[in-house]
Amino acid sequence: MRDVVKDGKAMEAQKAMETLSRVLRILLPVVLALVVGGLILLAFGKDPLTYYGYVLRRGLLSDTGLQASITRMAPLLLIAAGLIVAFRSGLWNLGVDGQFLLAAVFVAALAPILARHLPSTLVFLICFLIAIVVSASWSFIPAYLKARHGINEIISSLMMSFLGVSLANVLIKIPFNDPATTVPQTETLDVADRLARLGDTTVHWGIILAVVAVIAVHYVMEHTALGLRLQLVGSNPRTAKHAGLDLRLLTIIAFAASAGLAGLGGAVDVLGVQGTIRADWNPAYGIMVIPLVFLARYNGYAVIGFVFFFAVLMIGGESAARRLAVPHYFVLVLVALLMLFLAVTEFLEQNLRQRKAG
Repeated sequence: MRDVVKDGKAMEAQKAMETLSRVLRILLPVVLALVVGGLILLAFGKDPLTYYGYVLRRGLLSDTGLQASITRMAPLLLIAAGLIVAFRSGLWNLGVDGQFLLAAVFVAALAPILARHLPSTLVFLICFLIAIVVSASWSFIPAYLKARHGINEIISSLMMSFLGVSLANVLIKIPFNDPATTVPQTETLDVADRLARLGDTTVHWGIILAVVAVIAVHYVMEHTALGLRLQLVGSNPRTAKHAGLDLRLLTIIAFAASAGLAGLGGAVDVLGVQGTIRADWNPAYGIMVIPLVFLARYNGYAVIGFVFFFAVLMIGGESAARRLAVPHYFVLVLVALLMLFLAVTEFLEQNLRQRKAG
């Protein structure tokens, strides 16, 4: 009996240690990134506590800042949902920025025209469909090259992203350019024709769509036959092939779903916030969201929390940049630090596992 109790306590202690280890793997890169970012600010004569204080006040503690942070989450969550599909399928869709931007440009160009002739609900549905089709189509080349010839999708998707951003600028400056403006941009969608707000807030209902999409992706990948097949393709292609799965078709499906969700994020951003897109606009949300998806270990529920944290950092960082004369792109420095410490943490964890196994 005592042995059983001892074994039970040992198992509980082991589970507690595993939980603590997971928490540390998640929080440690975040804390280190913020600390080193603070040291960089200090080296340039800026008070890091004042900077982070502005970030918290503007991005989280004020009503307008909190609403802006929640609104910013919508496109980030949809991109994250697409990345979860790709990464859990063993694919590196690093072309989400190009897919996002191309879809956003098409929606920005067509939405004002459709709004003059169709009811808003139908306009939104058509725009969402256009965004999904455009972005999924743009992912076909890297998907086909991976599925048919086994070509590394990292290189091909990055190249397609570069081409997508360049093509988006060409479209804005030539066929989609609004002649009524002096600055190259698409026609502006009237505020009244954009996504409706939730109650008396400035948050549009695209955030609900984004949260539902992330939860749906998590459910599909965890609890459906399609999700299990996609994960099997990524984790063990030989087993998947012996099981009779069509690896080529599943690869294309995973890429299309990943890109389609990223494109949907572009549509939501245009219809809910931007209303128009100017030439050379590229928020590069995809590169920013990648480390958040890794930190969340591809878990949809955890991604929501990390995206909220990052949205607060982005909104608050914009305010802090103006007040403290810190470059607006300092947030990207924090993202880079986060990726660096995430890689270091993973490296140390793998070494620890190898030592235990040896």
